[in-house]
Amino acid sequence: MTAFDHKGNLLFEDSFQAEKDEEAKEIGKQKLEEEGLAERTHRLVSPRGKLLLFHT
Repeated sequence: MTAFDHKGNLLFEDSFQAEKDEEAKEIGKQKLEEEGLAERTHRLVSPRGKLLLFHT
């Protein structure tokens, strides 16, 4: 999971494990909320490269 400012600078980077994609999405959303980054540009991808969350 990564989040960026409007200039493309990295604000947050984290990794975690989840059993299923839906669980990963929920964990990702929670982490973004906790960090105050839910409205910033962010993405969450699975280990296989599947895009799970994306916001610009």
